[in-house]
Amino acid sequence: MNILMDMLAPKPVLLDGAWGSQLMAHGLPVGECPDAWNITNAAKVKHVAGSYVGAGSRIILTNTFGANRLLLARYGLDESTAEINRRGAAISCKAASGHALVFGSVGPTGKMLAAGEVSDAELLSVFTEQTQALSAGGVDGIVIETMSDIDEARIAVKAAKLTGLPVVACMVFGHGKNGDRTMNGVTPETAALGLADAGADAVGSNCGCGPAAMASICERMKAAVSLAVWMKPNAGLPQQVGDRAVFVYNTTPETFAKEAMGLVRAGADYLGGCCGTSPAFVAALQNEISQFVSHVPK
Repeated sequence: MNILMDMLAPKPVLLDGAWGSQLMAHGLPVGECPDAWNITNAAKVKHVAGSYVGAGSRIILTNTFGANRLLLARYGLDESTAEINRRGAAISCKAASGHALVFGSVGPTGKMLAAGEVSDAELLSVFTEQTQALSAGGVDGIVIETMSDIDEARIAVKAAKLTGLPVVACMVFGHGKNGDRTMNGVTPETAALGLADAGADAVGSNCGCGPAAMASICERMKAAVSLAVWMKPNAGLPQQVGDRAVFVYNTTPETFAKEAMGLVRAGADYLGGCCGTSPAFVAALQNEISQFVSHVPK
C-alpha cells in the first residue's frame, strides 16, 4: 500500500499555489529572505496559508522552500535553520486547523554536486536537519520540490524518509528540444524511476512550464511507476516588465484551471499551482475538479 496513493479521496487532491509572489504581495521586499518571515512576520505568513485553505486546498505547504542551512547562510541565518523550519511548519498547521494537511516544502540548496561545490554527505546532513525540524513542527509529509539535479533530489528524499513521514519528490522539466528534460537532460521516466528507487512515496513535477506543456510529463511519469503523481504547473509563460527583473503571468485563473484538467486526464493524483498562481487559481481549479469528479462514473 502506498500511503500517498491512499491518503485522500476523491482524486485528484487539490493542492495550494505559489508562495513567494503571495508574500511579496504582502510586503516582502525583493531580495529579502522569505523564510525568515516565519519569525519576523508570522501573521502574514499565516494569512497566505489560510488563504489557500479558504480557497479549497486540501494540502498546503510551508514557507520553508529555501530554509536549508546553505541558502540561509547567504542571509547570515544558518544558525536559525531549525527554528525557521519549525515555525514555518507550526504556522501552516495552525492555518490549516484540521481543514487541510500540511506538507513541508524543501527546495534545492543552490550548490552543484557535479561541480564539487558540495558533497553527498554534506547534502544529506543539510536535508536531514531541515526535514527533521519540519517534522518536529508538526507537518504531515515532506515535499522535495523544484529540483533540477536528480542526484540532489535523491539525497533529499533519503533524508526526508528518516522522518517516517510520506515524501513527495518533484523535478523541474522544460529543457531540451521538446521541453521534456531537466536542466541536466533527465527524462520524466528516468526521474520517476530514480526518485522511486530513493524511496519517494509520490513523484511529480512543479514549475518549469504551464499545465498544457506538463500534461505529457505527467502521463509519462504515471506510466513509469506505480506511485501517486503530484503536479504543480506555472500559470503559463511569464512576461518581463520593461527592463526590470519583474515577471507577470497573464493567464487567468479560469484558463489555467481548464488547461489543468489535461493533467487530471493524464493521471495526476495531486494537483495545484506554482509560479504565477494564487488563491484565485486554486478556487478556479477546485471548481473544475468538482465538475470533473461529479461526472466520474461511480
